[in-house]
Amino acid sequence: MHAILTRCGELTDIFRGIGRNMDAGNRSLLVEGDAVLPLVKALASETRQAMLGLLTHKVLNLSELAATMGLPHSTVSFNVNQLEAVGLVVVETEPGTRGIQKLCSKRYDEVRIRLPGAAVEAEQNTVTISMPIGSYRSVEASPTCGLVSESKIIGMLDDPRSFFEPEHVHAQLLWFGAGHVEYAFPNNVPYGAVTTELSLSMELCSEAPNYNPDWPSDITLWINEVEVGTWTSPGDFGGKPALLTPSWWQVEGTTYGMLKQWSVNERGAMIDGVSLGGTTIGDLKLGQANHIRVRIGVKDDARNKGGLNLFGRKFGNYPQDIVMKLGFEFPSGVPVPVSRKIG
Repeated sequence: MHAILTRCGELTDIFRGIGRNMDAGNRSLLVEGDAVLPLVKALASETRQAMLGLLTHKVLNLSELAATMGLPHSTVSFNVNQLEAVGLVVVETEPGTRGIQKLCSKRYDEVRIRLPGAAVEAEQNTVTISMPIGSYRSVEASPTCGLVSESKIIGMLDDPRSFFEPEHVHAQLLWFGAGHVEYAFPNNVPYGAVTTELSLSMELCSEAPNYNPDWPSDITLWINEVEVGTWTSPGDFGGKPALLTPSWWQVEGTTYGMLKQWSVNERGAMIDGVSLGGTTIGDLKLGQANHIRVRIGVKDDARNKGGLNLFGRKFGNYPQDIVMKLGFEFPSGVPVPVSRKIG
């Protein structure tokens, strides 16, 4: 499927999709994924931090910045370019008394960085955990295989070693023709509570050369090494941009999947409300560990060995990671902990 891709994707603007929250009182920038490291490098300079301080309340041209800071014009120009490249400064040109002048202004008042890893939310008797697809604990992948971030290919295509590159945590799409990928979700059900239901939703599809909507694959889910059930993906979908397809990604490859939800409760296991079998919530032994092992893959003896594509929240049609929901209740007589906000 993806052999036709080239490394040209690495040239894409890595700041595409950075979240911006602009208001009259405070302008903030949310940075995540591939955009974090370049931005941190740009801020790791006393000179550039001083420039941002000077631009807090007024617009200055390059000559004014150089005069105020006592620096050569070339030094100021270089550092302004570094800040502009990561989106912290806007540079505009307009006629001046002696030709064209470059006006510099600061775009944001604060920067927030979202670190890689699972995001946990809690609501009444439910814990929701969002796991980025690149935050896997282990993986076994056979070609065709690969992974990409929002802006580039990670490592080399069809090389299983690429799944162990440090950048794998930023993956937004991963695929393999055979194998599995495993995650460790935190078990954040309150102490003393009993888990009554577990659900997992994710966007995925088969893995075919290029793409092929008629390419079935039997994709199986295991939780704590217990087989929950298998869904047969009808094919590998592409040929047109999806809602979240990056501009550099070639649509001749896979572009989207199907959103599927596995669930397990005391009555059994289901996928999208259709029964999968007799595996119950008690079979998963969720109360005996501080994490929950989730494995997604294709069995070696599967009837339809069509591989899989797994989509993150910046690829495909659905802006979500792998989402786990844990429903719980407190047995009669067990005191309910008082909830408190951290931070």
